[in-house]
Amino acid sequence: MTGVRHGDGPQGRPETTEEAHALLRSLLGAWALSACSAEETAAVEEHLTECAPCAEEALRLRDAVGLLHHERDLDLDPLLRSRVLDNCLGRRPARIPVPAWAGPYDAETARLDALLQDIGRAEWHAPVRLRWFADGRPASRSTDVSGVIGHLLAVDGLVAAAVGLDDPVVPYGEGPHAVGALARHPYGAGPYARHPYGKDPGEDDPYGAEPYGNDPYGEGSPGPGPAERTEAFWRALEESGDERCLRDPWRHQAHTLVRTVSLAGRGVTELPVPYGTYTLPLRDALLERAFECWLHADDIASAVAYPYDPPAGPHLHEMIDLAVRLLPAALAERRRSGLAGPARTLVRAGAPGRSLRLEVEGAGGGHWYVALDSPAALAGPERQVALVALDGVEFCRLVAGHLTPEEAAAGQEGDREAIRDVLHTAASLSHL
Repeated sequence: MTGVRHGDGPQGRPETTEEAHALLRSLLGAWALSACSAEETAAVEEHLTECAPCAEEALRLRDAVGLLHHERDLDLDPLLRSRVLDNCLGRRPARIPVPAWAGPYDAETARLDALLQDIGRAEWHAPVRLRWFADGRPASRSTDVSGVIGHLLAVDGLVAAAVGLDDPVVPYGEGPHAVGALARHPYGAGPYARHPYGKDPGEDDPYGAEPYGNDPYGEGSPGPGPAERTEAFWRALEESGDERCLRDPWRHQAHTLVRTVSLAGRGVTELPVPYGTYTLPLRDALLERAFECWLHADDIASAVAYPYDPPAGPHLHEMIDLAVRLLPAALAERRRSGLAGPARTLVRAGAPGRSLRLEVEGAGGGHWYVALDSPAALAGPERQVALVALDGVEFCRLVAGHLTPEEAAAGQEGDREAIRDVLHTAASLSHL
């Protein structure tokens, strides 16, 4: 081999031509990775100009290194987590499968948790305005991201207490204010004025019977609802000066709730969950909490300029279905309070009555019939008197009190009074 002199090897020791070739060839891998010293690099590159086999090998090694060091965006592929989870679950199913009826809550709490993980510490104090309808008009409350999580933690505690878990509001019941009342009434003691499905307490109604139908505390008043619990929780945190991040207790409560209902079996779905002046069966309460989690996550995302999508279509459909199921009884309650027009006809339970057809478009959409004159009437096309058509997300925003009834309806046809009453009733389902 020419060009390589004895005594000129990279290590500075005398070498024969064969030894020098073997040494330089052994350095090709390091050279391709740019891991040689300056002296070694110079010797290898001089050798490559004279040795065709080594030059070909060096070219192959450099190509291979290029594959190892493929340039890419530093951000993780947003689909990577779901692909890994799908693959893992396909190979080894979860030991405790989440029941389908708890799926929306599991999904929405996971999505909010991912949002909270992505935002900066300072953004926990970003201002957020919570909105809902009260007494037929828009209401709002200013807080921050931390306050929103405290609100979710406090109201989810209604469900936690119903399934035998710790109520996060009770530990703050040491002071002289409303928190103490929460500690004394962890299950919302007191008779409920009206069941959301239209039954009076005690009237062949498992939700109006013991232990919730009678007041074991003897005070004769409804238990604290979402708004009372939230205000009490916020006040207790302010008085205690407790500035801990609420993400960990909230996510622990959410995980524990999902795990508990997953282990409990089918019989737990009808367990009553009190909301102060009404009750919901557990399966609907958990769906309502999924709905609230999504809407408040969207409030947080808007406050910190973070993109946030609506729930998956099947979950959104379940949320819309729950709201529609609650409409007839809520409309009857507004009628008793003078906030809606009187019933036009008397209808026997189970008989067809005047109905409004609700056409919901987009993901999660479908069509529903709403009974207008009695919650016990059979709603259907036989006596349809009105039609309302709107987008699914817009309907949910109406139910959450984020839109006024005038802003929500895209298409209306038929009885104007019936349309107005149903849209205002949908908005009245909202609460803090």
